[in-house]
Amino acid sequence: MFKKNKHGIQIKSPEQLDKMRAAGLVVGRTLELLRSSVQPGVTPLELDAIAEEAIRGEGAIPSFKGYQGFPATICASVNDEVVHGIPNDRRKLREGDIISLDCGAILDGWHGDSAITVPVGEVDPKLTELMRVTEEAMWRGISALTVGGHLSDIGFRVERYVRSQGRYGIPPEYGGHGIGTEMHMDPWVANHGRPGRGPRFEVGMCFAVEPMVNIGTERTKVLDDEWTVVSVDGKPSAHFEHSVAVTENGPLVLTALDGGASRVKELLADPADNT
Repeated sequence: MFKKNKHGIQIKSPEQLDKMRAAGLVVGRTLELLRSSVQPGVTPLELDAIAEEAIRGEGAIPSFKGYQGFPATICASVNDEVVHGIPNDRRKLREGDIISLDCGAILDGWHGDSAITVPVGEVDPKLTELMRVTEEAMWRGISALTVGGHLSDIGFRVERYVRSQGRYGIPPEYGGHGIGTEMHMDPWVANHGRPGRGPRFEVGMCFAVEPMVNIGTERTKVLDDEWTVVSVDGKPSAHFEHSVAVTENGPLVLTALDGGASRVKELLADPADNT
């Protein structure tokens, strides 16, 4: 039996959150392995094979593979590919590229979902800053997940931070989601908007917080493979994501190896991030 609140959002028990944490750690460890495997000359398909072996080696199942027909274990999005890139061996990663790696796993029926963007060797400082801004925006969004807050507070904090850092594009049609016994559950989590709207956070709710930020326009298009999303101006994009649980003690970052403890504590202690 799975408890839901009046808005239909799944509420996990402490025991269920433990299982979510276990699934999240599979994803977190897999992404750290992928991070260390990214280098010039590697193909996205080789990274996909590494991820599948790692996930299955922990007794879990890749949640992306076969999902609505997706053919791979990870999404691997290079440079101007915003999200949902299909790993292939048609090109090798080159010095100066960036690659976004989105990974999901199912363990004992529970899902973990997380994403990182990784530089390939030395990259342009503008790309380093893009990745920093996107990752920090994710953490600002995560800091909103406290009991009594509202769903829209996540997107408000993401957008507020990105806008404060320069002229970046936030694709409005892509965002986060609820997560639990399914990878994508209601509600959708926008990366923009006004605060104080939508359902209130309750202990046991879990969400994937995932900003995608472009150096140029917010406008995107889907390629002929019907999966890969690219920026229409061909400029690079970054993507970071964590699965997060609402607890009495603040956000628990299920897919972070340390649970996000140090970063969350820092943000919750900053009054500027709690408005």
